[in-house]
Amino acid sequence: MTEQPEERRWAALALASTIRHDGEGGVADDLDGVEGLRAWLDEVATLLPGEWDAEATEALRGEVRALRDAVRALFARGVRPGPVSPADADRLQPADEALALLNAVAARVPVRPVLDWPEGAAPAVRLAPAPGTDTLPAALARAALAFLAAPDFARLRACTAPRCVRYFVRRHGRQEWCKPSCGNRARAARHYRRHLAAEATGA
Repeated sequence: MTEQPEERRWAALALASTIRHDGEGGVADDLDGVEGLRAWLDEVATLLPGEWDAEATEALRGEVRALRDAVRALFARGVRPGPVSPADADRLQPADEALALLNAVAARVPVRPVLDWPEGAAPAVRLAPAPGTDTLPAALARAALAFLAAPDFARLRACTAPRCVRYFVRRHGRQEWCKPSCGNRARAARHYRRHLAAEATGA
């Protein structure tokens, strides 16, 4: 799995991106098996604060995949009226169900206010998981809620390249694709369509 810069910053994008183009015209699921989950947990560990139990099990894989479905459903809602990912177009769960799931999983772990007061800075209060109670699904759900409420979410887009199923955070106003290789593929497809049209008209 090759992550883009936004994915390294946001756990929710990294989770959504475990559904990807397989390079052969289909869609691959990086969480298709406990080994895939284990590999992904190793990648995402630095994105999630706090302590959490990351033992890869089939039950945990089911929970993480359910959270991914919810995140992708809310991503699809967020990019409208633009196009959603082709992987989501025909199988999205209702947005209210997706949000209810994220809220319920995030609430599994109690939080407590913690005062931070670094030398030379103003004191600030943050919410932290109660000691010894954090779990991976709750951490993922909270990370997803944080992203959905962050300013970056307004720049979320679905990649428009042929066969790509990723979402990405647009870095500049005209960005249409999640990575350069998708841009190259989209331009090649556009050129091919123009060529066919020219041949059909005898131009």
